[in-house]
Amino acid sequence: MEEKRQTRGMSVSREEEKQKGWTGQRASRLLKQLLGVAAILTATLNTSAVYAHGGEALEEDSCTRRSGENLVHLSVYQPQMDITGHYCTNIPSAGNTVLVIDLVDPPLREMPISVKLIKGSSEEGEVLTQIRTALYEDGVINTEQVLEEGKHLLVITADGMPPLKYFYHLRVEMINYAEVFRATIGPAVGLLLTTLIGYKLLRSRRFKNWMVSRGNRKA
Repeated sequence: MEEKRQTRGMSVSREEEKQKGWTGQRASRLLKQLLGVAAILTATLNTSAVYAHGGEALEEDSCTRRSGENLVHLSVYQPQMDITGHYCTNIPSAGNTVLVIDLVDPPLREMPISVKLIKGSSEEGEVLTQIRTALYEDGVINTEQVLEEGKHLLVITADGMPPLKYFYHLRVEMINYAEVFRATIGPAVGLLLTTLIGYKLLRSRRFKNWMVSRGNRKA
């Protein structure tokens, strides 16, 4: 009789260990799924944060400027640093830089256009480069400049009635901490909250009991 009780007790212990092992495996799989969802959320938010060119409405592009009814668009390249890099006002490195100005609206292509690159943040600063006034019937102005570290002002003037002016405040080899913060804090908080909620859920007694009951029903 005593031997039967011991055998029964051993069977119950094994069953409990089996249930605990099964519950632990389920909890581990669920935690991995939660972390996977958090990773997808983080990637999505990061993509949204750094999305500056392509795929968005031109008027909403941060590299577009409007004066009157006419738009211009600026693209900046540093192929010697990054062959695929495409920038706007935040330029990662000093040195040779290609500036491409698109005259988006056709009326601008019928106006004489001049371009000035000024050191600093105001029109009263030192003029580093001035491209002579000309017509750009193809709607594209290309210029290659050597930019130094610091702030520069790009001024595009269309000689219309009245004259139209477009301004780009360039930051060369300067970290914009506000943009970095905005781009990282949202995804970081989302990942932290998702992980914390998952951890609290897995540690709760009610969840453990629910997992055991599910295992008993399946068994």
